[in-house]
Amino acid sequence: ILGFSTPPGRLSMMAFILNALTCALALLYFIRRGKQCLDFTVTVHFFHLLGCWIYNSHFPSTLTWWLVHIVCTALMAAIGEYLCMRIELREIPLNSAPKSNV
Repeated sequence: ILGFSTPPGRLSMMAFILNALTCALALLYFIRRGKQCLDFTVTVHFFHLLGCWIYNSHFPSTLTWWLVHIVCTALMAAIGEYLCMRIELREIPLNSAPKSNV
């Protein structure tokens, strides 16, 4: 169903790209480490590949399937790492004065 020429194919590809963006936000929420984003992204897409292989009873062989998933993997890893690095690089508050309620 993935293809550039049909509206359902374009809609499916847009859904995969939106899924990559939401998964990048999930990386920010669950992982919170920029160095681990690529590992988790590749792991998630590997399990998706296995699931597709088992469900369809044959290995995915169409070029558009591979292109869409390579682009989605790159998007998810890059955006997830960017978001995680923004959180990691926040300033650490150094206010060490004791708090007192007077």
